[in-house]
Amino acid sequence: MKPFRSPRLRLTALFVAALTASLLFALSGLSGFVERAIDPLRIAAQVRPASGGTVLVEMDAESAATIKRWPWPRDHYARAVDRLREAGAAAIAFDVDFSSTATPDGDRAFADAIARANGTVALPTFRQRARSGEERSLDALPIPILREHAALASVSIAPDADGHIRHAPFGTITDGTPRPSLSAWLAHRSGSADTFFPIDHAIDPGTIPRLSFVAVRDGRFDPRLVRGREVVVGATAVEMGDRYAVPHWGVVPGVVVQALATETLKRGVPVEGGVLPSLLTAVLAGLAMLRVRAPWAVAGGTALATAALFILAIVAQTRWQYILQIAPGLCFLLLVAMGRIAHSLLDRFQEQRLADETTGLPNRRAMLAELNGRARVELAVAHVADLESLLAVLGEAAERDLVLRVAERLRLAAKDARVYRIADRLLGFEPAGDEDAGEMFAGVRAMMLQPVEVGGRRVDVGVAIGLAEGDCADACATQAALAAEQAQAAGVFWRRAAADLAELERRVSLMGELDEALRAGGIEVYYQPKLAIAEGRVASAEALVRWRHPERGFVGPDLFIPLAEQTDRIGPLTLYVLERVMEDLAQLRALGHQLTAAVNISAKLVASAEFNQAAGALLARGVVPPSVLIFEVTESATLEDPDAATEMLRAYRELGVTISMDDYGTGQSTLTYLRELPLSELKIDRSFVQHAHRNRNDGVMVRSTVQLAHELGLKVVAEGVEDEDCLDFLRQLGCDMAQGYLISRPLPAPALIEFMDRNSGEAGGGMLPTSLGGHANSGRERGTIAA
Repeated sequence: MKPFRSPRLRLTALFVAALTASLLFALSGLSGFVERAIDPLRIAAQVRPASGGTVLVEMDAESAATIKRWPWPRDHYARAVDRLREAGAAAIAFDVDFSSTATPDGDRAFADAIARANGTVALPTFRQRARSGEERSLDALPIPILREHAALASVSIAPDADGHIRHAPFGTITDGTPRPSLSAWLAHRSGSADTFFPIDHAIDPGTIPRLSFVAVRDGRFDPRLVRGREVVVGATAVEMGDRYAVPHWGVVPGVVVQALATETLKRGVPVEGGVLPSLLTAVLAGLAMLRVRAPWAVAGGTALATAALFILAIVAQTRWQYILQIAPGLCFLLLVAMGRIAHSLLDRFQEQRLADETTGLPNRRAMLAELNGRARVELAVAHVADLESLLAVLGEAAERDLVLRVAERLRLAAKDARVYRIADRLLGFEPAGDEDAGEMFAGVRAMMLQPVEVGGRRVDVGVAIGLAEGDCADACATQAALAAEQAQAAGVFWRRAAADLAELERRVSLMGELDEALRAGGIEVYYQPKLAIAEGRVASAEALVRWRHPERGFVGPDLFIPLAEQTDRIGPLTLYVLERVMEDLAQLRALGHQLTAAVNISAKLVASAEFNQAAGALLARGVVPPSVLIFEVTESATLEDPDAATEMLRAYRELGVTISMDDYGTGQSTLTYLRELPLSELKIDRSFVQHAHRNRNDGVMVRSTVQLAHELGLKVVAEGVEDEDCLDFLRQLGCDMAQGYLISRPLPAPALIEFMDRNSGEAGGGMLPTSLGGHANSGRERGTIAA
């Protein structure tokens, strides 16, 4: 077993990869972009009013209109300082440039007022460029006369790369001297020059107490508003400039930023924490999410964990001024959620690929995955006789219960061996290795002689078993199925598959009989109609091959088509079907029915020059226009020789033949083929369609497939439509075509003509007759590739 087939190992690898990526995300600095992006959300969640201990004296529009000069004469500042001092202000800090002289009288008046304030006035220092276009900067200090009795504080604040102010310095060096920042001076906080602290932008700038400068100058204010408080004087008038962008609040005056920084430090010095607390919280949440499987539960868990991270960050900041980096934690949660959902969808996809959709039993793929690689394989295959007749009596809904009852008895007789549904009427299992085959099958026979209860009715089920041994599970399954068929024909309960030469002769004989059936017209072509959903009419059909052997009875396509492929008879068989389809379409067109028909092309034939030459000759006869033909291919069709296969499909497309991808969603590289192949149509496999209207995951996959196909200009055919609710769901999605038992069972050509005659002109997408022709097999039926 490959290591990463283990779900536990895959989830562990997902967890480690997400954690590693998150740490690299944090170390690379990219997390800073995310932190800045979520800043407004973080701030909005904890907005609070200012403390009221810092007061703004605004050089506002009213003041500018009153004084009418710029720069203002400094006696105005002197009068304002005196009024604030007299009112009992604890400190007065200016965010105004005083680095050049004004009038001698005004400068002296201001200096005297500062002296009278007795050390409670701070004037700004800052750096500015020497001249426009130069990188060199100059230190700007107040003129000497003003410095004699004033404290000097730095008002330099630099924005981040995105132009927003988020940090302020504790101090800067100007004129060779370390000086505290204005906010640190007012808040009485110490710190090293050129070190920074985060500004708490959760403080609402609109709640900071404000006074107009001219009102203060003239003494027209309540002294109680400034008594014992720190006062910041600066410009807020728009025409004075000095405005900066801050998170959440937009553009604010520089003096407001200084006031916010002061308010921050008054409360305490914020600490910018690392990534570990939030990442640890995310890791714990991620571990919990790994234990759930449903995508909706993963999404819900991610939302809750994200909310928990935000709450943790808000509580840490509001209570302890500890600022958490939550971007790495969010990154981890997102990666784990995406990986877990992808893992769940992969599991779901694998389960659908490896399970029979009707019964839930493991299918042929699952059996081959389990048994391939063994040196020796022993396999028994049980053939359920007259399944169609039983279902005709019990109803199609009883198929699941009927097959499961038979599987339960086989499992008991084979000592709890795993039972696989490898075809509609075939169940495979490994016989118990320590028991004689005759004794075990005698036990199975004894059980099968007892009636089976299905839907309240007791019915007898006939079973014949074939046993085969070899080194290839696929070959053993085929040989055991044929042996079971022989046992049924011979009237015995079980038979061992003929070995080596005898088996080869038998298979050659069967294929010789296929050759004779082709020559004699013994191979029948049935058609399963497809409904054009929007038009409410049958517009197309899929050709399905049937072989009723004169001695063996009905030989299932799942038995003879693999043999035809193995013995290179698939080409003649496909050409035979193509010719019959063209003739039947010509007859339908003559009767006025404009119908297209799809023919399955085996993966072996797409790149076959011999087959394509013969098919081209058939098309050239002009029995019908090539545009009424659809060639259905699977993804594996181009694996052997992709270039030749793609070139040949393009050639058919140029002739007018529609190219359709069959069984979409069950392969391994679908998107690559959608891009490379000249497709016109996409067929969604019945395993996704049948329950899409009830199963959310299936519905999402079908919806996304329809949208993707339409974006690529492709039509979409949905297989497996068996009830009206499913058809209504497809109609809402805008799906183009529907195929399934709700529309009709497969019909021979005469019955198809009657069907078209009865339903000609009907519209609205209503229920069409489902009882005409075909087999009572609700499984996927194939034309010339597989059953």
